[in-house]
Amino acid sequence: MIDDWVFYAFAVPSVILLGLGKGGFSGLGLLSFPLMALVAPPLQAAAIVLPILMVQDLVGVWAFRREFDRENLKLLAPGALAGLAAGYVFAKSVSNSAILLLVGLISVLFVVWQALGARRGALSPARARRGPATFWGLVCGFTSFVANAGGPPFQVYLLPQRLPPRLYAGTSTMFFTAVNYLKFPAFFQLGQMNAGNLLTSAALFPLAILSVSVGIFLVRRVSAQRFYPIVLGLTFAVGLKLVYDGGRELLGQAGP
Repeated sequence: MIDDWVFYAFAVPSVILLGLGKGGFSGLGLLSFPLMALVAPPLQAAAIVLPILMVQDLVGVWAFRREFDRENLKLLAPGALAGLAAGYVFAKSVSNSAILLLVGLISVLFVVWQALGARRGALSPARARRGPATFWGLVCGFTSFVANAGGPPFQVYLLPQRLPPRLYAGTSTMFFTAVNYLKFPAFFQLGQMNAGNLLTSAALFPLAILSVSVGIFLVRRVSAQRFYPIVLGLTFAVGLKLVYDGGRELLGQAGP
């Protein structure tokens, strides 16, 4: 078990952000991985966070058990499974900085596209379609496995449908619950689910449950008109952070 106070100085806010994200404010959860990666190797950070996510998922599944979009989940599933398989194959060789940069660019460009569309006039809600669902499901599965960063691709696919806030939150919860539970055996196979990492995760479980409950409480009280600008703003901010981190690391790797 990790007993370094510096680690927990970063891990505690990371878990709180994850919980708020699981409660419905999806953009917040994306900030957790960069925080954890500052104080632990990326693959170890992902392994410590995974059991925490799985506990938070159980709270979210109960809260949103009657509010999720089955059609979207059915369309996303094949791509997500393929993305998880690819993430498992490349987990030890893919550059984490490249993944951070990719996810950040997706986030920023999506928000810019939404803003430009809003200036041209109100965008009609998109429909659930197999092609985009398969592609973005694959990207979600891959980035979720290697960097716990499946949120931006998921938002790129689902936000244009303009679902009611709780239906959006419930669909996100059900999707990532399935993804996270499928990831666990693979992380075990990679040797990351050791006693030290699991005990570190367990120490953060109470905070994980409390924070997701607070997120659920808050999302019930945010109107649809306010919900999407909040999520888009968070997505843009996190995207810029990921672009900065990923670009800086790649430049450092390419330096002398």
